[in-house]
Amino acid sequence: MDFINKLRKIREKFERINEQLSDPANMNNTERIVALSKERSELNDIITAYDKYEKILNNIDGNKEIIDANLDKELIELAEIEMDDLKEKKGQLEEEIKLLLLPKDPNDIKDAIMEIRAGTGGDEAALFASDLYRMYSRYAETRGWKTELIDLNDTAGLGGIKEVVFSISGTGVFGALKFESGVHRVQRVPLTEANGRVHTSAASVAVLPEVEDVQVDINMSDIKIDVYRSGGAGGQNVNKVETAIRMTHLPTGLVVQCQDERSQLKNREKALKVLKARLFDLKQREVSSKRAEKRKLMVGSGDRSDKIRTYNFPQNRVTDHRIGLTLYNLSDIINGDIHHLIEHLKLVERTEMLEADAEY
Repeated sequence: MDFINKLRKIREKFERINEQLSDPANMNNTERIVALSKERSELNDIITAYDKYEKILNNIDGNKEIIDANLDKELIELAEIEMDDLKEKKGQLEEEIKLLLLPKDPNDIKDAIMEIRAGTGGDEAALFASDLYRMYSRYAETRGWKTELIDLNDTAGLGGIKEVVFSISGTGVFGALKFESGVHRVQRVPLTEANGRVHTSAASVAVLPEVEDVQVDINMSDIKIDVYRSGGAGGQNVNKVETAIRMTHLPTGLVVQCQDERSQLKNREKALKVLKARLFDLKQREVSSKRAEKRKLMVGSGDRSDKIRTYNFPQNRVTDHRIGLTLYNLSDIINGDIHHLIEHLKLVERTEMLEADAEY
């Protein structure tokens, strides 16, 4: 059975790691110990589930022997009752182990950079972009994550946002937010609408994993850097001193700017962080598009032009079009309560991956 063979090989690997961790030759090699400990930790859940699974298989075999022996009627009845329970637990554990065996996205544990841009709809789209920024900021706060503003282009006096770029750091940020990339649509009556008509506006969201230097090779000679005066809030220094940074990556044409900090150096560091994330994302999407020729996962396509969700205010309704999920608690969701949505998207992704894995 291929399922069992996989588990046996993982058990062998787990035992080899344990031997290496206890090998005196590795004791003074801190990097080696850290790497082995991390690898062991990643396998720990599978080994724990496999141990439970083996115990259940042994109990099933034991009960079969009692039933086949046909010696004691009462004992046989007890064994048959227990057998039904064991078979149910066996099936549940098999599903759990299949999920644990699925390849993990190495980016899931990373921090993220989120970009929100107002789309069609004028001032109303900018107000909706502001709503989304607040929604994700509040969700991050409930998870104990840290948010840091990188760039903001607002609509003076209206409270809307044309574009905002910010980073989110914490445990498993990208893995939780990666499905938010795409076009978000809002249906509501704008404050400026005298006749009470419902308007449709849109904003686009991009979620990028933050990357280490080793993952993206940037030649600084390929980057054009412009320094200018910030136009945002922040006092006289921000407005009078050239601290804002605009970076243009000449080979790809990607443009990044940062004007949030009063220090030119800090703005430069933030801009470079965003540029690296965008270049890494560009490379990842190229790989994903090639993989999609073989298998297409509905949830994980990450196409920024896809309409993924509609927020209908008159009906207090939110619909995620990728998975056909409709919830009637928009007021909670727009205030940051998006945990149920995110968990549902994760569940669908895991189900699709299991089905795709079975096909190939």
